[in-house]
Amino acid sequence: MTFLVLFWLNLGLLCVFVALTMRPGLLGFAKGGKWYLTWFAVGLITLMDELTSIFYAPAEAHRFIGTQAIFFIVATSLLIRVLSTRFVEIAQILENHNIRGGGVYSFSYFVLGPVASFVAVASIMVDYILTACISTVSAVINGTAFLPLGHMAEYGLILGVIWGIAGLNILGIRENARVTFGIFLVASLVLMNLIALGLLHISPESPGVMLESVRSVTQSVAHGGLPHGVALVTVGIASCILAYSGIESVIQTAGLVENWRDIARAYWFLALTVGIVTPLISALALSAPINMREHEGDLITYWATLVGNVPFGVVVGLLGSIILIMAVNTAYVASSELLERVAHRYRFDWLMATNRRESLYRIHVLNGLMYTSIIFVTEGSQAILAEMYAVGLLASFCINVGCLLIYRYFQGTKEIREYHTSRTGTLLLELILVACFIYLALHKPYGTGLWAAVVTVLLAAGIPFSRRYGPEVAQVRRSDYPMEMLLALGEVDGPLHVCFRRPGEVEAAETPGTVYITFFSPRRPMPERVAPNHYRFPIYGGSLYRSIQAILQLLQEELDGREVHVHFGWPTSSWLDRMAVGVFVWNLMRLPRVFPKLDFSIDYLRQAEPARAAEPAAERVASS
Repeated sequence: MTFLVLFWLNLGLLCVFVALTMRPGLLGFAKGGKWYLTWFAVGLITLMDELTSIFYAPAEAHRFIGTQAIFFIVATSLLIRVLSTRFVEIAQILENHNIRGGGVYSFSYFVLGPVASFVAVASIMVDYILTACISTVSAVINGTAFLPLGHMAEYGLILGVIWGIAGLNILGIRENARVTFGIFLVASLVLMNLIALGLLHISPESPGVMLESVRSVTQSVAHGGLPHGVALVTVGIASCILAYSGIESVIQTAGLVENWRDIARAYWFLALTVGIVTPLISALALSAPINMREHEGDLITYWATLVGNVPFGVVVGLLGSIILIMAVNTAYVASSELLERVAHRYRFDWLMATNRRESLYRIHVLNGLMYTSIIFVTEGSQAILAEMYAVGLLASFCINVGCLLIYRYFQGTKEIREYHTSRTGTLLLELILVACFIYLALHKPYGTGLWAAVVTVLLAAGIPFSRRYGPEVAQVRRSDYPMEMLLALGEVDGPLHVCFRRPGEVEAAETPGTVYITFFSPRRPMPERVAPNHYRFPIYGGSLYRSIQAILQLLQEELDGREVHVHFGWPTSSWLDRMAVGVFVWNLMRLPRVFPKLDFSIDYLRQAEPARAAEPAAERVASS
């Protein structure tokens, strides 16, 4: 029976995976000269972040409220679904005011100004700090669950993970949506098999434990009166909110998608995946006959050995370690982008310094030091880190929903928008979140202390900067627009030539029908324009290849029927650069199949004949 169920389950999953991988534009697409992530890609990144909670949140919830955690993890999932509708509304409001991305920070700044935005930044930074810390600790615990390691060895592994990920980010190496998609496929396969084995080998007393969890909550609410019921619900939700940490990541990345509708689809995707998987796995694991006190750190890994076997438990533990380490990397990337946004707004240039790899190395080192200090303060205790984590998470939720209430009641009542939520429902949601925050603030002194300390430091340092270096006095840098280039090309008859050049290597000739394109990092000064037909575009999403694709997609769509020749240069730099360029050239070799209506060539200009520089681009060769 078990073999047949697992066989057909895995066969069905493999068919779904093949169908997904064969689907064009699954993770991103080019439109209007820009590269956008799809709702699936954004939802996928957040899903991998949320899945990490499975490996520590159920045990932490059980530690505080016992088997009632089974009921409240389900109830909290429904509450998070309501909260996500408010996040969608916030995304639409920001988009209507030409604000893309930034999440709670951008919205709080938009509604309340700089002081409240610093409180929001503090809450988010607490989340990122504790995401990295608790994910690192849990990764080491689950990954070494079957290895006899001493306390000092665990300490060494924890610090090694923190600074190893910091080193990768300093070198400019980060996982992208395709890497995340590959790990998602493996994680889906393992977790679906875990659920199937959990249902097939469910303990005889598990259904009774689940029903008792529901019965105890309903009886307490029915017989204890309204005040007792409110207190019970507050404590229950506050104890389980950690199971859905990361839900705010979608709105943080709103600048990477085309519009707010993709944010809405991403949240529905999360509701139908992690919103079901997390309560189901939690209920099966918490109702199993396990000594919770002995297996708080590796509950899911140990449960996998009960419903499967030890090798399967090792696989689950290793999977948990991988996605938890990915969450550490997400914390590094997200916190660096948040601090860069704040530093750019208030002209704190020293913090935004980059190395040769375009990495914000000072921010990454600062993050590593903060993560390390928290590990030493808490002695690597997962229980203490979980207490601290929930406070900052609820604080950011309260600020988001509170700002939405203020906007709806005082500023946005006459605004015409497609997506609206109930103001009464938003008020009730805010009351629940504030009650949970007050409970945690009073009963979790470690979390409250960290959150208050970070808020105090940022307010003390930030308010003077906001008054002196606010964005109102900053000069906004303007890049060229792809449509300007298209209009220039459309006015010329005959063949068209598009030449891609690196910054500092452009010797453009004012030849009709020829344009030169240079991409630059938004973190670097925009290169000088050397000719009227020289266009400078920022690199979108950190990917030069994707940015090139976006421009080529625009050329193919808007200049359909015209003869368009695309020129790339020949790499002649150092051997180290040529190794990196080799991967890039391998990507370029796929472009003719992706854009069959365009002509491509990779050329080299002989330096001995400078007179050739004045010839038309069709007869000259590009230098890269």
